[in-house]
Amino acid sequence: MNKPEMVSDTRNRFDCVFIMPERQTKHSAGYDFYCPKDTVIPPDTSVVISTGFKVELEPEEVMQIHIRSSMAFKHKLLMVNSVGIIDADYYNNPDNEGEILIGLRNLGKEPVTIKQGERFAQGIVLPYRTWGDVPNRERKGGVGSSGR
Repeated sequence: MNKPEMVSDTRNRFDCVFIMPERQTKHSAGYDFYCPKDTVIPPDTSVVISTGFKVELEPEEVMQIHIRSSMAFKHKLLMVNSVGIIDADYYNNPDNEGEILIGLRNLGKEPVTIKQGERFAQGIVLPYRTWGDVPNRERKGGVGSSGR
């Protein structure tokens, strides 16, 4: 796996500060993602946070995106899709640069603000195995593009 890299259009996002995802301790499995700008999530609402980063994975690696447990417990937030999956072919495919997007939902009764620079999610890179089949379709696009 290569280190995450910034997507090309981050230069146009003047209100954002992009911090490279990083592990906090030597035995941390997850790379923490930082919120690039103050983001308010009203009650019973979902938002998508654009991280500004993409990552090149090996063909049989996947990055799982999980909410940080402190966000879930303290603020009643959850991932809109339980666990985000970043496939290797999401990176620089013909119709999408591969920016990692993280969807969160507020289950609480009060708005939640994630501050700029606050750690809110983590990515874990894992190897995976298949049944040996070889699909002949190529990914073109971003979130949800393989189901069209």
